[in-house]
Amino acid sequence: MYHEDSRRLQDRFDTRRLADRIEERLVRDRLDADDRALVESLDLVFLATADAEGRPTCSYKGGAPGFVRVVDERTLAFPSYDGNGMFLSLGNVLANPHVGLLFVDFEAGRRLRVEGRASVAEDDPLRAAFPGSALVVRVAVDRVYPNCGRYVHRMRRVEDSPFVPAADGSAPAPGWKRSEWARDVLPAGDPAAGPADAQA
Repeated sequence: MYHEDSRRLQDRFDTRRLADRIEERLVRDRLDADDRALVESLDLVFLATADAEGRPTCSYKGGAPGFVRVVDERTLAFPSYDGNGMFLSLGNVLANPHVGLLFVDFEAGRRLRVEGRASVAEDDPLRAAFPGSALVVRVAVDRVYPNCGRYVHRMRRVEDSPFVPAADGSAPAPGWKRSEWARDVLPAGDPAAGPADAQA
């Protein structure tokens, strides 16, 4: 789990024994019932990816509570909804499948890390279970481990995003798509495309 530079810092701060104990006792290669309960109760996850050259990006993914599904103890799945069209994270997955996911329960202060290998598919059979999705991301789990929650700021949920697709897959168009700089380059068929006066 640790590379030479991790070990160098562990030795500098005398945490090698602690790091080894964490790996021995807390790191697993599958999700258990508590992990499933946490993952499927949340409405957000942070997704870390890197391209073929190792250049990283981190993305917030959100949806209705439970939008990340535990398919089985070694597999997670979540939808890719309409975004800004850059496809940085999913493009990275196509180039380099190694991903990290961080699940945070800001009300209870719980965190869970999942590392694995992701794939992206338009014809995934789960897509029908995610109305409004364009693609489904599956993650084959390699490592699961908790993360110290003492620095998690306690926050309360105020309201759901109105842009999470409804049961029929519909969602309102975001205002930025109606901006002058974006309107003429939207994908064909985008509901926000069209003349400015039609979008008032």
